[in-house]
Amino acid sequence: MKTVFWLFMFLVGLAGVVIPITYLYTASKLPRLESEFDVESQLRHRIEGDRMSVLAGRMDQGIRDRSSVTFTRPDFSRMPKDLVALYIRQMECPTYFQTPREDGRAWAWRLFAGVTPGKAPPGDGACERRLAMRIAREMGIEGDLQLSVAAHRLHAFFQKDQLVAYDLSIIRFERGVIGVEDAARKLFHRELGELQLSELAELQLALPPYGYYGDIKACKN
Repeated sequence: MKTVFWLFMFLVGLAGVVIPITYLYTASKLPRLESEFDVESQLRHRIEGDRMSVLAGRMDQGIRDRSSVTFTRPDFSRMPKDLVALYIRQMECPTYFQTPREDGRAWAWRLFAGVTPGKAPPGDGACERRLAMRIAREMGIEGDLQLSVAAHRLHAFFQKDQLVAYDLSIIRFERGVIGVEDAARKLFHRELGELQLSELAELQLALPPYGYYGDIKACKN
């Protein structure tokens, strides 16, 4: 019994050394993630490059459409509340904005569970993790461990509304059409804030988990 106890203590001590070292090593290989400015600048570089590549073959329209290339900082206040409500409900997070942000041991355990076999802990923290990992993936980060470390770094300075705003602003629908504001212009030929509830509901079908953007664009029922 004593042997088992000391073996357990040894494993706990080993984990207390290995896990921090693994985290620090992985974090050192990631892009700079110290603030929202770091995230915004890296996303801008990738998204504006993608949009510009679409205009490369249309130089006659390039000057006129240059404003459509610019990636602006995602702002939750610009997002229609009905669209946000539909989106988080379809993510199976209807109480997302009614619960406090997950932090401390609960958040650390969720990240650890995300890179190990087994069932994820319940709670809205799962949605926070999913959103943070989507943002990290759009920044070009790959691998479960790398994404989990990046999600932790993002979660340190992003509030819950910012996670939603960034996620909705970086969804890729097709080449050059990135974010719900682009999708609204492409599908309805109007700004996102001008859409009616029925149109927002239709736009929701273009978002995850449905992904019917191509069908809506082709006017399929």
